[in-house]
Amino acid sequence: MNKTPNPAEAAASAALVYMPLKGRGTAWAIEHRFKRDTREAFDDGWGTLEQAAHEEHLAPQTQIIEERVKSILSGNQSPDVSFDLSINPYRGCEHGCIYCFARPTHSYLNMSPGLDFETRIIAKVNAAERLREALASPRYEPKMLNIGSATDAYQPVERRLRITRSIMELMVECQHPFSVITKSAGVERDLDLIAPMAAHGRSAVYVSLTTLDPQLARILEPRAAAPHRRLQVIETLSRAGVPVGVSASPMIPFINEPELERIFEAAAAAGARSGFSIVLRLPWEVNPLFQQWLQQHFPDRAQRVMSRVREMHGGKDYDSRFGHRMSGEGVWAQLFAQRVANAKQRFGLAGDKEQFDFSGFRRPRPDAAAGQGELF
Repeated sequence: MNKTPNPAEAAASAALVYMPLKGRGTAWAIEHRFKRDTREAFDDGWGTLEQAAHEEHLAPQTQIIEERVKSILSGNQSPDVSFDLSINPYRGCEHGCIYCFARPTHSYLNMSPGLDFETRIIAKVNAAERLREALASPRYEPKMLNIGSATDAYQPVERRLRITRSIMELMVECQHPFSVITKSAGVERDLDLIAPMAAHGRSAVYVSLTTLDPQLARILEPRAAAPHRRLQVIETLSRAGVPVGVSASPMIPFINEPELERIFEAAAAAGARSGFSIVLRLPWEVNPLFQQWLQQHFPDRAQRVMSRVREMHGGKDYDSRFGHRMSGEGVWAQLFAQRVANAKQRFGLAGDKEQFDFSGFRRPRPDAAAGQGELF
């Protein structure tokens, strides 16, 4: 196996070749870490790199790959997050957020964590069926469950496939509490399911609001809802009685980090009642992808950003240890944590964990009986 290239060197080389694609977070189909061979751009003396950099690149169409999964519930082993179980109706995400920590999961599918992650979407079409089997098991006990923790459950294809809605319909049927995290306005469609559950202390929504700057959002998370639209989502859900939290994450030093307090203020004004923020995470292939993005869009700040990131992670680009990966360590991490705490107190935002009522849970009927009326 070839030696893994230095992330910064790979990013610098890719920045020369892969020009930004409209509506995509990256144009770089970076090879995943399990590839036996790697390829690097090479200047053959005929101006090949320069020519490639100025050629018009056509944005690839999104491909939806339907998959029938064997299971849908994932257990959480990390103390850094507040839920016990998660459901991700899709693999990959068309929103194209360059910073997405889930990008490396496409490597397990023999696909690129770069361009493939946002153009080749795996839809778990039998998710509700598998969830019914899991919840009907006598061994199952209701726990804190989050929908969309890795990839957005309301990305564009959900409008057609309605997999997330089918999962929520089952949660309502058996009165199982759930939370959702999203940066899409699509969550408003399912307000008829979410609001009644919220009235009984069994649902909450967390809206990811990374920036208030529409121009930054357009290159940072190109196919997600615009910042002002996400604030409207918070307001709509809050007025319907749904507990709404805001995730001002991830915070990228010198890019969106200066907006932290303004994000919390705007979210609180829209009706958010809780909030949290985590720092940028650069696991595996996310590291060179993000550094390439930095060099293309913020070349004047790229070195400064990465120096601060390394300062938070003990001199490394990323520290994956539990307790450190989402908060970092050192002086800057401590100052950032103080800013978060002060801003939340100032704008009346509580902690990041809702307390749910599990007392109403009832096991769902088996599949064969799901569509039949009760006899007695």
